[in-house]
Amino acid sequence: PLPKRAKRTYLAMDLDKEVIGYVVPDATEEGIQYVAMRNLFVREAREALEVRVEKKTRTTHIRETAERMELGKTMEEWAEFRKKMNPDSLTHPPEFIVKPRGQTVWEGNTVKLHCTVAGWPKPRTAWYKNNVLIDAKARPEKYTAESNYNMHSLEIKNCDFLDTAQYHVSALNVKGEASYVATVVVKNADVEVEGVPVAPLDVCCHDANKDYVVVTWKQPAVEGSSTILGYYIDRCEVGTHHWAQCNDTPVKYARFPVTGLVEGRSYIFRVRALNKSGVSRPSRVSEAVVAMDPSDRARLRAGPSAPWTGIIKFTEEDATAGVVPGEPSDVAVTEATKSYVVLAWKPPVQRGHEGVMYYIEKCISGTDTWQRVNTGMPVKSPRFALFDLAEGKSYSFRVRCCNSAGVSEASVSTGEITVGDKLDLPSAPGNTVAIRNTDTSVAVLWGASKDVRHLVGYYIECSVVGTEVWMPCNNKPVKQTRFVCHGLTTGQNYVFRVKAVNAAGYSQSSPNSDAVVVQAAISIPGKPTGVTLLEAVKDFMVLGWNEPASNGGADIRGYFVDYRTVKGSVVGKWHEMNHQALTTTTYKVSSGLKENVFYQFQVRAMNMAGVSKASVHSASLECKEWTITVPGSPVGLHVLEVRDTSVVVLWEPPAFNGRTAVNGYYLDLKETSAGEGGWKAVHEKANKKKYMKVTGLKAGTSYVFRVRAQNLAGVGKTSAVLGPVLAQTRPGTKEIYVDVDDDGVISMIFECSEMNEGSEFVWSKNYQAMTDTSRLTIVNEHGRSRAIFNSPSLEDLGTFSCVVTNTDGMSSSYTLTEEGLMRLLDISHEHKFPVIPFKSEMAMELLEKGRVRFWTQVEKCTSSCEVEYVFNNVIVSQGKKYTMNFDKSTGIIEMFMDSLEVTDEGTFTFNLVDGKAKGTTSLVLIGDGKTTSILMLYTPTCPHFVKYLDFAVTPECNVLLKCKVIRVTAILSIKCNTMWFPWAVNNCLLFVLFLLATSSSDIKVLSTEHGIVLYSNVTYYHEDLRVGWLLKDAKIAASERVKSGVTGEQLWLKINEPTEKDKGKYAMDVFDGKDGVKRVFELTGQDRARVVGGLPDVVAIQEGKSLNLTGNVWGEPVPEVSWIKNDKELVSDERYQLKFEHGKFASITIAAVTTADSGKYALLVKNKYGTEAGEFTVSVYNPEEEDHKEGKKD
Repeated sequence: PLPKRAKRTYLAMDLDKEVIGYVVPDATEEGIQYVAMRNLFVREAREALEVRVEKKTRTTHIRETAERMELGKTMEEWAEFRKKMNPDSLTHPPEFIVKPRGQTVWEGNTVKLHCTVAGWPKPRTAWYKNNVLIDAKARPEKYTAESNYNMHSLEIKNCDFLDTAQYHVSALNVKGEASYVATVVVKNADVEVEGVPVAPLDVCCHDANKDYVVVTWKQPAVEGSSTILGYYIDRCEVGTHHWAQCNDTPVKYARFPVTGLVEGRSYIFRVRALNKSGVSRPSRVSEAVVAMDPSDRARLRAGPSAPWTGIIKFTEEDATAGVVPGEPSDVAVTEATKSYVVLAWKPPVQRGHEGVMYYIEKCISGTDTWQRVNTGMPVKSPRFALFDLAEGKSYSFRVRCCNSAGVSEASVSTGEITVGDKLDLPSAPGNTVAIRNTDTSVAVLWGASKDVRHLVGYYIECSVVGTEVWMPCNNKPVKQTRFVCHGLTTGQNYVFRVKAVNAAGYSQSSPNSDAVVVQAAISIPGKPTGVTLLEAVKDFMVLGWNEPASNGGADIRGYFVDYRTVKGSVVGKWHEMNHQALTTTTYKVSSGLKENVFYQFQVRAMNMAGVSKASVHSASLECKEWTITVPGSPVGLHVLEVRDTSVVVLWEPPAFNGRTAVNGYYLDLKETSAGEGGWKAVHEKANKKKYMKVTGLKAGTSYVFRVRAQNLAGVGKTSAVLGPVLAQTRPGTKEIYVDVDDDGVISMIFECSEMNEGSEFVWSKNYQAMTDTSRLTIVNEHGRSRAIFNSPSLEDLGTFSCVVTNTDGMSSSYTLTEEGLMRLLDISHEHKFPVIPFKSEMAMELLEKGRVRFWTQVEKCTSSCEVEYVFNNVIVSQGKKYTMNFDKSTGIIEMFMDSLEVTDEGTFTFNLVDGKAKGTTSLVLIGDGKTTSILMLYTPTCPHFVKYLDFAVTPECNVLLKCKVIRVTAILSIKCNTMWFPWAVNNCLLFVLFLLATSSSDIKVLSTEHGIVLYSNVTYYHEDLRVGWLLKDAKIAASERVKSGVTGEQLWLKINEPTEKDKGKYAMDVFDGKDGVKRVFELTGQDRARVVGGLPDVVAIQEGKSLNLTGNVWGEPVPEVSWIKNDKELVSDERYQLKFEHGKFASITIAAVTTADSGKYALLVKNKYGTEAGEFTVSVYNPEEEDHKEGKKD
């Protein structure tokens, strides 16, 4: 009888944990002996184990199985019951709240794995590397494990290639176990020696045998400063740390046969690249390989044999003695390079039971002499690599077998084989094409290499245009002919090239691609949002919508509107409303609409790449005339200058103003996650501007915004919601800053590193397009825009903003205040007229033997500073009388004179020039007992004044003190008398004030958005120069509406919201020290153009009637008058009669009005002092249609 199941097998393991065979236990059953099988492989180990086997009937087996199933079910029910009755319901198995994440690090760095585990009782954690427990306490220099408050971490220090592994953390408590795995990859760090190659890649082992293996690898992406000369292969026996180099001479091929291995042992391999600069770092090690016969390896992988089918009896046979093996067959050259030749053959059929080994012989072509290659030791593998062969020569090879009985006959010769490379280098790839992909990547395509064998792949390189420095784009070769290169710098110009690689080496590089700018590829824009109704009349509707969040990398060129009818729950087909793209986010829909019919609308955006998908359609909107008095919803909401804590929101006025004009706006915001009750007002008072900067935001929080318009009747509906907007400063965002260059030029500078193709800098003032281009000069170059103030003055006060088009909202602003302007003007003056500072003014010292030293010291100077030595306005130079010295390191300037003579009386001056900076210091040698204090060394005659000390003020407001003294032969030092000096200063100041007062220009007037400014300019302003303003010979009192002041050299008077009372004769009284200088300006008769009355807000008129409206106009000079309907200027013709009489009355007459005459009208008046528009709405109705509607309602 046979057993019911196959008996358990026992694997036999060697010291390296490699399976070398299996044995079967010895068992006894009913007198039949089972004999253990002999070891199937090279080892002759035996193992015996006695197992008693009981024979059971089928009935007994079924009954025992049923009993076990019943018992298991009972135990499960009992366990469930105990689980329900467990009073400790808080216990639960471990659970990973935060799982460890895999990481990639550079060699030599430290990496830390983190996780958070929950469970009760508190789980105990353990870390494993490739399923081997990590003992951090045993290796503190390598590992640090920490556990605090359910947070666990493992720190791996000084990572190397051997640390590349799978790390898993296991958490265990009484309720169960949980584990998670994270992979750590250690990459080659940057090469230590400049110019050496990077490490080779993907080292693998092939064709392993008893003492032989073939090692292959992939060439690195970077060859270094020169081409790779070859490779070194290293081996290491598993379990040791000793690396041995396998080849003395570097091999060029990426393939090498390694011989001399010990049978049954495991090895790992690594490769190093060599060029002229040195040897690279080692590659990552290969997987371990065992040196053993392939047939044994195959049986090992197959595992145990099938279950027994009967009694196996095994008897030991004696080895056949005296049998000489036959000759090998099929000897052939499998690989041939300049460095080596590999032979392969088949073992002989006749070889006995003890195994065979081999001798290899070679013969040089043209001779009959055979030489044994491996004379010392026969090889066990049917493979052999021959080195040290002469390149270009031809050889023949043959093989003999041997065993203890003798050596066989030689095999058939291979024939003549020439030593040389059989594998050629690949040809260069085809043309390379680079295509824009994203802001940091480019897609590269190329033609495949032709006539290439055993292609490993392609390497792609990139270079910034103009640098000639090539950088690798991929670390491993790719076999496709398309690759996306990531990590590029946005806005830079790159060129690309490709080279192919196989085991023989690298090909020539492909031709360079055309230069391409790294920026996002253009795609169709996103969907518009927020389609809403802004105004409705019985035969037309005004729609508004928001721009799409993404423009697809190109400016939006226009929009298309579709509509469909809605009757109850039935909707019609979509129809195109406009065939030409709209350039605004509002549209007056007039054609095809019927009164009291419901419609739905959708909008699509268009850029140069195409048309977007349709927006979400609007709600069902009825085409009927609005009768509301409050304004409609503001439109065109968008944001600029998004930062961590602030954002600027902008909008456009509503298309429908209501009964009166819009006089303010309210801005609301809320966090995106908040409900409808989360809306908050940003400000309390109405904001008259069409923009507002919102501050106090939380960084990283998303917000939505809405705006409401207000007129005299009340506050209108809210606009479409804008957002969500994330309060976060984009990386690389820069702010506008103000610069004053060396020439004193004041400018604002904005830089952007994310310029795309077609991007432009657009400057605005107070977030409106600048109409006066004479105030600023814009210079753009290389991602940098500079706005230069041509003539900085009070007219330039305000908020300047700059937006970069074709980007993701790159923008910034700068607010120029009056205080800031004055500070900049002071800095500008310092830069225009720099002064060299002196530590001490010129002094004189008397030295030995009558020598005299004139000297001074400056605080700082450059190496280019030059000194001009002057005596009585004549430049003196070094010679017998004068000796000069200028020590630029200390700033000391000296001039020596051998002696003083009568002719040396006068003024000695040092004039310094250091670039644009200038400095002057002087010393006067004169003497007079009344006006000076004199140190007299020698006085042969009495000196006296020809011209007494006096002063003069130049047009530049410089004060010149001057006098003339003769017959002075003494050395003098001068000091002003305390009685004379105040008189001189006082008179000098009065004269200066007189010059400043008389330099004031005539009064001019400037019109601003708030009112007017009267101003006059002086050459220089001094604090003692008092200014007073008068109106009709009465002093003007300062108030919130009327203010006066000084900015730089400008004297001004501001009048906000001027009225009729502000007209008259203005005078500016400038104190000159005596009587004063007066400048007069007549404001009477000069006023900006205005519409002062006569026009209603809304006109409702019956169809067929005539409409006549007259507006009262004011302004001096007389304004220019024009009439506008729906933003289009009207021309006087048979239908529209336009008149302007007496310079005050402008009228419009429309005979027999129709419904087509309904719309928004405006009377526009303009002169050189300003522009104003009087707007009103005309609504034409048909009484018959009104009665018909009333009848339907009844």
